[in-house]
Amino acid sequence: MPIQILADDVVAQISAGEVVERPASVVKELLENALDAGATYIHISLSGDGRKRIQISDDGAGIPSAEAELAFTRHATSKLQKPADLYCIRTLGFRGEALASIAAVSQLTATTRHREDRIGTTLQIEGGRLQQRRSVGAPGGTVITVENLFFNTPARLKFMKKEMTEKRHIAEIISRYAMAYPGVRFVLEQDEREVFRTNGSGSLTDVIVSAMGLDHIKNMLEVDDTQQGDIRVYGFTSTPSLNRADRSRITLFVNGRWVQDSAVTYAVTQAYHTLLMTGRFPIAVLMITMPPEDVDVNVHPTKAEVRFREPDAIFSAVQRAVRRAVIDQAQTPSLRSRHYSVDQNAWQPHRQMDMDLTLDSPGQHARHHTGEEASGNISENGDAPTMPRTLPLLRVVGQISAAYIIAEGPAGLYMIDQHAAHERILYEQFMAEYLRQNTIAQYALAAQTVQVAPDEAHLIEEKLGLLGELGFELEPFGPNVFIIRSVPAMLADSDPVEVIAGIVDDLAQGNKPSMGTIEEKIVLRVCKSAAVKAGQILSFEQMQGLIRQLERCQSPLTCPHGRPTMIHMSTDQLEHEFGRIV
Repeated sequence: MPIQILADDVVAQISAGEVVERPASVVKELLENALDAGATYIHISLSGDGRKRIQISDDGAGIPSAEAELAFTRHATSKLQKPADLYCIRTLGFRGEALASIAAVSQLTATTRHREDRIGTTLQIEGGRLQQRRSVGAPGGTVITVENLFFNTPARLKFMKKEMTEKRHIAEIISRYAMAYPGVRFVLEQDEREVFRTNGSGSLTDVIVSAMGLDHIKNMLEVDDTQQGDIRVYGFTSTPSLNRADRSRITLFVNGRWVQDSAVTYAVTQAYHTLLMTGRFPIAVLMITMPPEDVDVNVHPTKAEVRFREPDAIFSAVQRAVRRAVIDQAQTPSLRSRHYSVDQNAWQPHRQMDMDLTLDSPGQHARHHTGEEASGNISENGDAPTMPRTLPLLRVVGQISAAYIIAEGPAGLYMIDQHAAHERILYEQFMAEYLRQNTIAQYALAAQTVQVAPDEAHLIEEKLGLLGELGFELEPFGPNVFIIRSVPAMLADSDPVEVIAGIVDDLAQGNKPSMGTIEEKIVLRVCKSAAVKAGQILSFEQMQGLIRQLERCQSPLTCPHGRPTMIHMSTDQLEHEFGRIV
């Protein structure tokens, strides 16, 4: 094939592929243009996941009539004039590619009126080609409607995710920019249903409540540090008790631009050194401001990556600001500090699981009684177990550190992790019931609600059927709010809102390699929440009951997460340690 110059429409589609990856990319670019235009109100309306229709209207400055067509030409921008301007960017957009790229892969209608013009202009563009232009009466600002996205690039449609996934990405983009610009009113409607709104009060606290929920802001700490020269770090970060299984809720802005930077994210997590367990990460919304000349935003077509002139100074400023907020303001959390407390009497058993082990509520010491008040002691079930034995018969000796059970068997000494062992027991019992399609639910006498972020609401809606099969009956109750009707029976003594938050955490991670199916992850979350915790004192009967059930598990040597449930020391090893064998 001979070398040739690409046709203009091919070049336009190639450029569009760099900028417009998915519907969320369109929303992001149009939001940035609206904010650069000084908008104080931005309304986003979607049909489906945005492929069918995206409409964004704003009350910004608008586009002058004489420049309306030029705005949709490649490399046309009002934000740069000379090369040196690239090193002092003060706007979100600057490449002059977004509008042309969006128009190249969609059927686009733009209605705009500059605040100094008496009449507005409407353009209709299809596949990058102008179809119609006319003058219209219009309010000040701009309304852009993008329809049939990727209609002329069908190969791109094959790589699109499911509708709920795309909706979730769009909700994430909008909530991020709402946090970066709290003085702007944002409204998001999906399929004519409002799912997100901010009041434009200028308060970041108000936006976090709208974006994350009231429960989150109760456990967020204010960050405000201005002692690193021209660098200022401010916003909110979570108390150690509020954490996630990944870094996805660490949200960073540099001069009002949402960015992804692994080094700065690491600085946030390092601020929690020794305060969070390995594998747990904080939630943070941090604004970093600095002179524009000290940050290079011309790194990637999506403008999501930046380079700092002094990266070490940024790292230190962020780490110090977050650490100071956590150390100075964090207080000892209560057992249920992350969410509202739960009235345990609000849950009525539908059908209790057939278990011969009863435990006190997790994380609390067992109450010991004497004589007739010894109701806290659990007697062993006299019926013969139905499962075959997978461990030798063990005799309980005692408990160490309120976490480990010491038992004796014919082959020596066994040290059993009570939490890991109980997780294994509950997991096999739950899975047996689930595979028999005999889910055990516990229904609420009093309704309780849980509020989540807009993108998390999409996750829950997508999995409502699966959650129902596992014993969680949730009903939508307004924007991003769900009523909890039932939970698995084994969670009778757990905070259902706390468990739902953990499940959302798991859903957000998706089916990552080696993570198992979503079903398995939810079951693991349930069992982990219901299992007896380290630090809980057990009676002799409780310990013996736990051991008897573990002896009949199919895989008694590990918990469902793969950790060992026990350590075995043979009689020979013991004799060697005591010098009886040389």
